[in-house]
Amino acid sequence: MIHVNVRGLLVREVGDEKQLIIQLRKKNGEPEVYELPGGRINEYERIVDGLKREVLEETGLTVKAIRGEQGAILTNGDSFTMECIKPFCAYQTLEGPFDSFGIHFICEVEGEVLTEGDNTADIHWASKEEIQNLIDSHKFLEVDLPAVLMFLRDE
Repeated sequence: MIHVNVRGLLVREVGDEKQLIIQLRKKNGEPEVYELPGGRINEYERIVDGLKREVLEETGLTVKAIRGEQGAILTNGDSFTMECIKPFCAYQTLEGPFDSFGIHFICEVEGEVLTEGDNTADIHWASKEEIQNLIDSHKFLEVDLPAVLMFLRDE
């Protein structure tokens, strides 16, 4: 069984610095590490709907824009209806305890940040420096690590 996930890089600019929402993962039996908001999409759930649902459940924030969403293409065939959207990046686990595929999107959000969300705590806007320190001390979720490193490098 493969787990299909959608994850959000929730971005804001403060002065000339970009910040991301990060949160402490609080799941029984799992190490407490920081992560990006997101989770599994439901069967036949639109990717963007799953992202919006997960962000709201975990952070209390409403997604108001998703980079790439406006260029989405919807097709209706004989057997399938499909939507194609351009993400920031995608990941696949190549080995490990579970098979996982995920898509990361850069998002703009609005609203008030929860103090605790669905299996999350310490939800806050973090500077690139804070995120790099968490990465250096191995306190960032492994499946989010490549996307965060790409963000730190490219954005």
